[in-house]
Amino acid sequence: MEYLHLTDDRWSELIASRGDDPSLALARLRERTRRPLLRDGRLFIVAFDHTARGALGVPGDPFVMADRRRALDALLVALAHPGVDGVLGSADVLEELALLGALEGQLAFGTMNRGGLLGAEWELDDRMTAYSAESLAANGLDGGKVLLRIADDDPGTAPTLEACARAVDGCAAHGLPIMVEPLPYHRNAMTGAAKLLDDDDALLRAVAVGAGLGGTSTSTWLKVPAGRDPQRMLATTTLPALILGGSPGPDAEATYDSWERAMQVPNVRGLVVGRALLFPADGDVGAAIDRAARIVRPDLPTT
Repeated sequence: MEYLHLTDDRWSELIASRGDDPSLALARLRERTRRPLLRDGRLFIVAFDHTARGALGVPGDPFVMADRRRALDALLVALAHPGVDGVLGSADVLEELALLGALEGQLAFGTMNRGGLLGAEWELDDRMTAYSAESLAANGLDGGKVLLRIADDDPGTAPTLEACARAVDGCAAHGLPIMVEPLPYHRNAMTGAAKLLDDDDALLRAVAVGAGLGGTSTSTWLKVPAGRDPQRMLATTTLPALILGGSPGPDAEATYDSWERAMQVPNVRGLVVGRALLFPADGDVGAAIDRAARIVRPDLPTT
């Protein structure tokens, strides 16, 4: 597979353009070649919106995502694959990719609530600090995404629910799809840290809440973990769903197997994966992307 690495010259040009001609990034983003949301009923989106809420690492390397050049190089590899449909990112990332010419003919989804900083006391009060529905539309993006962490023992969940509902309504008003990522959380009794709740019933409940947000669900797509029983989890809704990747686990094959199982559920349309593919344990981004692409589209031609 051929792709353009982020060479020294391209990296220098990118940095120079950000300071010398800052308006160019938005112009490139707005004027890029667009494409329909769905071509064959499937979607494979690569995600890199983690750094905007202070999440910078993967297991074994707590600051790997703080190396923007490495991250962009991995994203260029991913976006060059014919099975990848686009990217999910914060404004800085999407503008960098637009300047690099990597978003031509690709879908670009903007992340919206990044105010629940990793490790902060207010982590679950996840404010809208990135894109709004209005800026998504104005800047020529194809849709938005919200993270909805639901913790019954944290009052920060209530304003997050309200803010995400407004984002759903806003995107619907602009005719933009929005990915809603509902996850069950709780506060660790000893440390007070916000932790993902490993409970199938709680996950099902969170999905049901996420599906019902806002005054209409016509623009809503769910972004959910594969879970142990994706059929049961997604039986609670008719909405289309995309399976998220999460943090890279110790067993890559088990992760791929879980994605393959989830793809058998009727309303699952594809994957939205970031760290597990952009920073694989063996360092082979191209192979990881190709493996995931063939889970979404088993009949993809050999490259």
